[in-house]
Amino acid sequence: MTEERIEPTVPADKANWAPHVERLAAGGVNVGGRRLNGPQQGFGPMWQKTYKVRIPGVAPERVISEWKANYGSFWPSHSRFNAPVAGIQPGEVGNIQSMQVLSTGIMVLYTDDTSFSFMTPEGHPFAGWITFSAYDDGGTVGQVQLIIRPSDPLWDLVFLFGFGKGEDMMWQHTLRSLAAHFDIRTEPETNLVKVDKKRLWRNARNITKNSAIGSAIHILGTPVRALRRPS
Repeated sequence: MTEERIEPTVPADKANWAPHVERLAAGGVNVGGRRLNGPQQGFGPMWQKTYKVRIPGVAPERVISEWKANYGSFWPSHSRFNAPVAGIQPGEVGNIQSMQVLSTGIMVLYTDDTSFSFMTPEGHPFAGWITFSAYDDGGTVGQVQLIIRPSDPLWDLVFLFGFGKGEDMMWQHTLRSLAAHFDIRTEPETNLVKVDKKRLWRNARNITKNSAIGSAIHILGTPVRALRRPS
């Protein structure tokens, strides 16, 4: 009797997911060498933030295709997204600079024809996932959804004093700009839900990776690095 050989099954969507990494290999201030942080590795209360905009007459697949290709151009002018050379593809890392002083980044966790997701590294203002999607709901809807916690006690304090509202305004601006890309002028909808009020004090030491502190140290070290460069 011949023994039947069973081949291991490979998930059909494996190519859509980033490979497992212990630390991000890509360069960039507060990015290279950092671990990825999901919500349970964050510190402050956990939020689900959902922002939507209606883009009638445009297929969801086209919305996502254009969104990926022009992602950084939809952001407010005070923030810059340096897209990976390979584009928004699983496992690629993008760098972020905000207000000319804060440097951080994201890793592309997942992508397909109608969605893509980012995950944040240690030190980012929040720990968690951001998912961008487009779907048909009696007309195409573009959506940004975050499942996040402030990363550490300092970022938690910053969120309490208005950073969270600034984050809301950023994604509203992004969706407004996305719709305008298709010649549609409309205002996004916003839905904010505090999923968990607890602070995870076991993660308070995340402050040692805080990207604001790291960015300040990097800026202060600029003259020293300049002196060390060969003339």
